[in-house]
Amino acid sequence: MRKFTGWMAQIGAAMSEGGPWGGRGTGGSGGDGQGPGGKGPRNPWSQPPGGGRPGGRGPSALDELLRRGREGFGGGMPQRPDARRLWPILAVLFVVIWIALTSIHRVGPQERGVLTRLGSYAGTMRPGISFSLPAPFDSVAMVDVEEIRTIDIPTGAGEKLVLTGDQNIVDLAYSVRWNIRDATLYKFQLADPEETIREVAESAMRSVVATVSLNDTIGSGRTEIEQRVQQRMQEILDGYRSGILVQGIAIKQADPPEAVNDAFKEVSAAQQTAQTYLNEARAYAQQLTAKAQGEAAAFDQVYSEYRLAPDVTRRRMYYETMEEVLANVDKTIIESSNVTPYLPLPELRKRAQQATPAGGEGAQ
Repeated sequence: MRKFTGWMAQIGAAMSEGGPWGGRGTGGSGGDGQGPGGKGPRNPWSQPPGGGRPGGRGPSALDELLRRGREGFGGGMPQRPDARRLWPILAVLFVVIWIALTSIHRVGPQERGVLTRLGSYAGTMRPGISFSLPAPFDSVAMVDVEEIRTIDIPTGAGEKLVLTGDQNIVDLAYSVRWNIRDATLYKFQLADPEETIREVAESAMRSVVATVSLNDTIGSGRTEIEQRVQQRMQEILDGYRSGILVQGIAIKQADPPEAVNDAFKEVSAAQQTAQTYLNEARAYAQQLTAKAQGEAAAFDQVYSEYRLAPDVTRRRMYYETMEEVLANVDKTIIESSNVTPYLPLPELRKRAQQATPAGGEGAQ
């Protein structure tokens, strides 16, 4: 407001001295420009003729208004500040902003702030608002400790040949999922964390696959291999004090090398055929075993009856056996008291059956 009042006073002075309506001239109306006796218009901001003080020219109405405004606000036109005086103010303002930007840190819920002071570790900031010394004395590195990172092995479409425990070669492709467990150890213990994890994963995978067979590697043994590799990797990384937690291993491909893939398929087909024959043999053996067990159970039941009545059971078993043996045999029964002529009916019946087809064909 004081600046505004000063500017208005300066404008009023310019108008009264040399404004657009003329300055103080030699006209005949108290020097207020070109009056009625002059050649130009009269200054509209000056007092009308006869309105001034007797014997001289009084201040204009605008000058009086500006003067009262300056008195009311207690000052006049401020002086323009010197440029040399602004530099300290700007420097102080810059320092304040720099301190505010480099000393106040907001750490997210999933982050940790690793604080270093003159290059040395000074502490770890927890989630929330934290303070430190301004740069370059203190430096804070934000580390996301909850993000799950993934490393694929091998990178791209290359082969990763691994030797199995039965001296076979398998082409493996797998991925490693990991995150940061300790931000301080992660920042200071490993120069290249991702490359270290890659090398540790390859070493652990080779050491585990070297103890299993090819069939386990490409078959149902994958889950066990993944668990053992994860455990082995965690042991090695903990020994390095890496601050890394291995979340899991996923085998995405386990195939024989491309050069022997066709032969391996033939071997696999032969193995499946052999397994089919073995399954059929086992099924047949189970059927025979079940039948034998049933017969044994029936014999045990007959034996229990035999123990209750041995003579009757023996005679009945004899008759049943003879009936089964002599069912398809020609029989001649002769009484022992005397010899009676007999008619061989079975033999005649057999001859008649043999002669019937021949006679029928001749009649036709």
